[in-house]
Amino acid sequence: MRTSKLTRRSLLAVGGAAAAVTAVGFSTVEADAASNTAVAAATSPLKTGKAAPGGGTAKALVLYDTTSEYGWLGEVYATQTANLASHFGSWTAAPVAAYKAGDLNAYTAVIYIGSTYDEPLPAAFLTDVMTTSKPVIWIYDNIWQLAAKDGFAAKYGFASGTFDLADVAEVGYKGRKLSRSADNKAGIMNLPISDKGKVTTLADAIRADGTTFPWAVRSGNITYIGEIPFSYVGHDDRYLVFADLLFDALASNTPERHRALIRLEDVGPDADPDQLKAIADYLYAQKVPFSVAVYPRYRDPKGVDNGGKAADYTLVTKPKVVAALKYMQARGGTLLMHGYTHQFNAVANPYDGKSGNDFEFYSAHVNEKDYVIYDGPVPGDSVAWATSRMVTAGALFLATGLGAPKIFEFPHYAASPADYQAAHSLFGKRYDRGLYFPGVLTGAKYNYTRQFGQFFPYTVRDVYGSAVVPENIGNVEPDAFNNHPVRLPADLIASAKRNLVVRDGVASCFYHPYLGTEHLKDLVTGIKAAGYTFVSADAMLNG
Repeated sequence: MRTSKLTRRSLLAVGGAAAAVTAVGFSTVEADAASNTAVAAATSPLKTGKAAPGGGTAKALVLYDTTSEYGWLGEVYATQTANLASHFGSWTAAPVAAYKAGDLNAYTAVIYIGSTYDEPLPAAFLTDVMTTSKPVIWIYDNIWQLAAKDGFAAKYGFASGTFDLADVAEVGYKGRKLSRSADNKAGIMNLPISDKGKVTTLADAIRADGTTFPWAVRSGNITYIGEIPFSYVGHDDRYLVFADLLFDALASNTPERHRALIRLEDVGPDADPDQLKAIADYLYAQKVPFSVAVYPRYRDPKGVDNGGKAADYTLVTKPKVVAALKYMQARGGTLLMHGYTHQFNAVANPYDGKSGNDFEFYSAHVNEKDYVIYDGPVPGDSVAWATSRMVTAGALFLATGLGAPKIFEFPHYAASPADYQAAHSLFGKRYDRGLYFPGVLTGAKYNYTRQFGQFFPYTVRDVYGSAVVPENIGNVEPDAFNNHPVRLPADLIASAKRNLVVRDGVASCFYHPYLGTEHLKDLVTGIKAAGYTFVSADAMLNG
């Protein structure tokens, strides 16, 4: 059995919801044996962040709400905003309640995320927003507090409106229709516009009957977005509108550019060398650079594929696979480390304990409704434990002459903050979607019951400090599983086309070599035809 990455969707509705080790090629890492304490110190408090590789010099101030029983959502949304803002430069995130007069003067732009209805906003913040000429992005709630300021309507040409609760399944932007989940029942602010000469509608909410109203508008220096763009996010989501609007506030002179990436996934010692070579030959012929996600040790502790007899071997004992990997490198492939065994111990986590199927750095199970449920860190999780696995894996790469990978990818995109800290210390670069938790940004105790994922349409440096090469349109999956639908090349190509709304965005996917080359040919051809140029992961990290 082979399974693909579990494509996570945010289930957070607005107002609702949940030892020293060293090896050749790796830096020495010293970690406390009880390293949950160490990681807390390393990531606490994370209120500022540096620019992504190749990022600009912009400085973003991210302000978020903290009150009410849903105050924790403010940190969730601020984390995602800060991650995206890192593409353009450095950022600072703080509760809006802590704002003092003049704070915004030190920044290129201000982004306020109104996630708590009637959050008490400091008078100094409202006054500064009214008087500054710097770009301000205001998201969702509490616009009525700003609109109540004397002279607001006359200056900006709109007032506070009401929440439109109509079914809105699409948002129109730049001539394309982006998706909005049917599960999202939160309303969208429908602003009354009094002076159309002052207000530009940037994106439209499209009701089921085809009528529209503004989803995002701009007047003067203020951009207003009528809902939280991070709730219920999918591949083709209106989240992309927000990701693109950040260019206007933080890098307005950015030229249009559309790059694509492809990563070959779940390649272990059990891989078919001929399949690997065939795919490398096709991509090489198409002048498509590619990455190969490799785990160097194969385990099948329950003997799922061996008549009940356990199997356990490494790349060292599979010279044909190693030769195929070297062939891939010669054909333009970059190897990255995809964990050590891509499974955890001898338990079903959540499937059968076999490499390539199960989670390695996080615990999960499949519930009675066939959903994969994320349970929390694996037993014994710590910086030292994760570091040991990564270093041991690196030693196997070196022992086979493959060289030390420079980029890490967590199996199934799931790990704890301790594991992310280990990856950051050893690699500083990842190629994945991140899993985040309340507490990472603020330095509070991590809340594993409210984890949330995020994909990126461009390179970022996330709140864990690592540069992240994006993967944002998913993978070819011919069979439905765990309530995830079939996704064929046409579906990924459609997602790539919608991602064209991001002016310097990517269409980044992954592909399992055991699927052969036919789907791959359709995928590569279609993405090229959509206007993308394939580049390497290294190219993304260099700007």
